[in-house]
Amino acid sequence: MSEPTDNPSTVPRSARPTLSRQIRDGLLRRIVSGELGEGDRLIETKIAIEFGTSQAPVREALRQLEGLGLIDSQPRHGSRVLPFAEQTIREAYIVRAALEETATRLAMLAGTLPFDRLGEAVEEMYRSAQDNDAHGIGLASARFHRHVVQAGGNVLLTRAWEALQIEARTAIALMVTRPKLERVADEHRELLDVMRAGDVEVACRHARDHQWAYADTPHDPYGTPRH
Repeated sequence: MSEPTDNPSTVPRSARPTLSRQIRDGLLRRIVSGELGEGDRLIETKIAIEFGTSQAPVREALRQLEGLGLIDSQPRHGSRVLPFAEQTIREAYIVRAALEETATRLAMLAGTLPFDRLGEAVEEMYRSAQDNDAHGIGLASARFHRHVVQAGGNVLLTRAWEALQIEARTAIALMVTRPKLERVADEHRELLDVMRAGDVEVACRHARDHQWAYADTPHDPYGTPRH
């Protein structure tokens, strides 16, 4: 059974991520950076020793990485790193665009957008940008969009969105595109301003285009933007 997803709206900033997420994120950085390359084996016992834990959270971390399309796990053969493909980023952001456009429409029509919490997430992004903290800005970005999705009030849509492992995919996108962090905060401020203005169609289009911009961004497998 997988671990429940933490709801950032109820978890203090100081709360540590689950152990399986720490392991997942550590391995993710190595894969995206090229430290772990195509075909490299990921051995549960060795990873467990490295992180000082049992094999259970390692197994969960590997399951999440497989869900992200970064590794392949076969019974009795273990796990191996797959070639990093920008298609894994593109496809996720295309799906996100559709889900978040719909959630924005539902939330705006219902008048349930939590503008205070959205504003707090944006301010957290600006603080992270000042600290050059890409990890922090990724978490704040995911928190912003989770507020919108949950405000839509559609349980099935929320589950589909959570199944994309938004924090992990955001971390991947930030690592391979290396955007200016202040610009990331600016983009969310602009999206919030459009939502506050109250035009449903304009806000939905902006929410969709916000995700499509990342789907259409060229990526390099080792984190150097291509122009």
